[in-house]
Amino acid sequence: MIGKNLDQSFDHAVDLIMKTSGKVIVSGMGKSGIIGKKIAATFASTGTPSFFVHPAEAFHGDLGMFAFEDVVILISYSGETEEVIRLVPSLKHFGVKVIALVGRPDSTLGRNVDVVLSVAVEREVCPNNLAPTTSTTATLAMGDALAVALIEKRDFKPVDFAVFHPGGSLGRSLLTKVQDVMHSVVPNVHPDSCLKDVIMVITQGGLGLSVVLDGEEIVGIITDGDLRRALFRKGEILNLRSKDIMSNKPLTILCSELVRRSEEKMLDSGVTALLVLDEFEKLAGIVKLQDVSRI
Repeated sequence: MIGKNLDQSFDHAVDLIMKTSGKVIVSGMGKSGIIGKKIAATFASTGTPSFFVHPAEAFHGDLGMFAFEDVVILISYSGETEEVIRLVPSLKHFGVKVIALVGRPDSTLGRNVDVVLSVAVEREVCPNNLAPTTSTTATLAMGDALAVALIEKRDFKPVDFAVFHPGGSLGRSLLTKVQDVMHSVVPNVHPDSCLKDVIMVITQGGLGLSVVLDGEEIVGIITDGDLRRALFRKGEILNLRSKDIMSNKPLTILCSELVRRSEEKMLDSGVTALLVLDEFEKLAGIVKLQDVSRI
């Protein structure tokens, strides 16, 4: 819809924002203000420091939030919104660069800023062609386009996104390490342990498994599933030892790896637990699929 309106002004706007050492301040009245708040929030969460200032509040002290190194985005579809236009002289006095998102580039606002981005639409979807509907969608799309262009320019990665979203599920999965969720008390038995001892250790451990250790060396793992398979395969199992029923190639992961990686590894391999190794590749704990799934 607004793609046809894009020209070199869009690149100029992106360059202005990239080069600023300050913040991007967004302002607009009414529905444009609501859209402006969303644009500022998207910028801030994707690596471009940004916040919203209400244009009317700006004249009652909030002009102090503006500094010469900032870039300001003013939103007014008509380009004639009084509260927004009144900001321009003060912003010029501060030496601030101003980008306008307008439906009429030849409007008062459009003629008095550094960069004009047109969000013009043929008409509002409102039956009366009055309520801001299509135009607000176009403005939001332009704001998102700027944000995406800045993401690409900054080479903003998922892990960068997570830094600004530590409370969300994505942030937690990208920032939490295996050592943060692993069970550090590891049920273990010797390769020559009898089946009774194995069952006791697995039961008391509460993890549904036991690691088989020869000293500090990991030689295998025994899970509830290994016990059931041994029962069906061998019949009489009371005389068996750990080494007779263990899986001798347990999957491992370093404690410094991200939880997200441990989940991927378990799902890809069809297992529900991984042995966790420290930086010296010694047993440090166990991570379970049910634990990382809660992150």
